[in-house]
Amino acid sequence: MPDTLAPAWLVAGTDTEIGKTLVACALLHRLRAHYPRVVGAKPVAAGVDAGGRNEDVVRLRAASTQRVPADLDNPYCLRAAMSPHAAAAREGRVIDLEHIARAVRQLRAQADAVVVEGVGGWLVPLSMQHDGGDLGRRLGLPVILVVGLRLGCLSHALLSQEAIAARGLPLAGWVGNHIDPAMLAPQDNLDLLRQRLRAPCLGVLPRLPQADPQRAALHLNWP
Repeated sequence: MPDTLAPAWLVAGTDTEIGKTLVACALLHRLRAHYPRVVGAKPVAAGVDAGGRNEDVVRLRAASTQRVPADLDNPYCLRAAMSPHAAAAREGRVIDLEHIARAVRQLRAQADAVVVEGVGGWLVPLSMQHDGGDLGRRLGLPVILVVGLRLGCLSHALLSQEAIAARGLPLAGWVGNHIDPAMLAPQDNLDLLRQRLRAPCLGVLPRLPQADPQRAALHLNWP
């Protein structure tokens, strides 16, 4: 395996259902202008449709330019849409951080750029011993934080920033995503986030009628 690995980023979120997949796919579309082989990965996915597919994984693959084996871009696809530690336990499986780290390393050896999407919020449990922060520390990638703009997002964003720093990881930037059209004073919230988050704002996504990563990519200023 080559010593030089492709650049990669970990997309984390302030919570679940706040647009991590949309942002990850939009980042992939931005990277496609700079790299011929880009790959999106979701090492842990919870919840599948009748065909056994996870919607987030399907969308990441559609935004990628290179197809890779499923055990590399999605090592753990769990059936139940619940906390990964509980979904894995129901299937008698254990989420192995070393296995995920090897898969991501192989992706970085095969591609020119890789976007890894986390699951849930930053500290979502992956087992009784480990959480998403432990996985982030094991991967050692710069983090792009997705902030779902709704009531409570300020505390969630600032707590996530501190938790990311506590694992010794750099916060490469953050993306605001308007998920609540009824949110009061959204600009005031954005102003505070720009002042208090110790990383550049890579863009703010409006509330789109559909989760279209190509349209979302137009609102990003990255890379």
